[in-house]
Amino acid sequence: MRAAVFYVPEDADPLARAGASWLGRDVVTGAIVPQPSSKLACVTATPARYGFHATLKPPMRLATDLEALAADVAALASRLAPFPLTRLEVGRMGDALVLLAAEPSVRLQELADECVEALDRHRLPPDAAELARRRQVSLSPLEQTMLERWGYPYVFDTWRFHITLTSALPAKVFSSRERLAAAHFAAALQVPRKVASLALCTEASPGAPFCLFDRFPLVGREP
Repeated sequence: MRAAVFYVPEDADPLARAGASWLGRDVVTGAIVPQPSSKLACVTATPARYGFHATLKPPMRLATDLEALAADVAALASRLAPFPLTRLEVGRMGDALVLLAAEPSVRLQELADECVEALDRHRLPPDAAELARRRQVSLSPLEQTMLERWGYPYVFDTWRFHITLTSALPAKVFSSRERLAAAHFAAALQVPRKVASLALCTEASPGAPFCLFDRFPLVGREP
């Protein structure tokens, strides 16, 4: 089993419905959802397996157990206050379509940093096969350092809030898929929202879809 802590839009947020529809799968219920275009299935299969989310604590094999991890996620959520999520927009990361924060957010960065560090006792170090797979992608010296220390190259100074919408797209179709995404998410992205919970998601076996295990509301007070 692997587990991860994600930002997943709240159930009543129209972004949750738009995201499930785009990917063709609801990470909360596990249901298969009709997509807005038949052209999407081949480029959303990988992100659909992980569900509509932004990563806070990357997927990890557990050194403890799920109950212990859930207890620590609950404790973390109990001392963190909800906060407004900066406006999101359709953009690109490498050759993939993503939703990005339109402007930097100190509070988002602090939340991700806290999740990575506070929950790290539950993480088994990556084995040789995982390290080799990660290193197939060219990593900067800082990303290599993060991989060795935290088991994932994109944390702390190399982390960027994003919600993956597609796998890598051929250049010839990128613009058309970008227009489709912009139209699909336009209404949902106009709705103000908060980061109001931590979503603990699990992968039952290698290659299985990630599903919501539990959601932990942020109930701490503003400093």
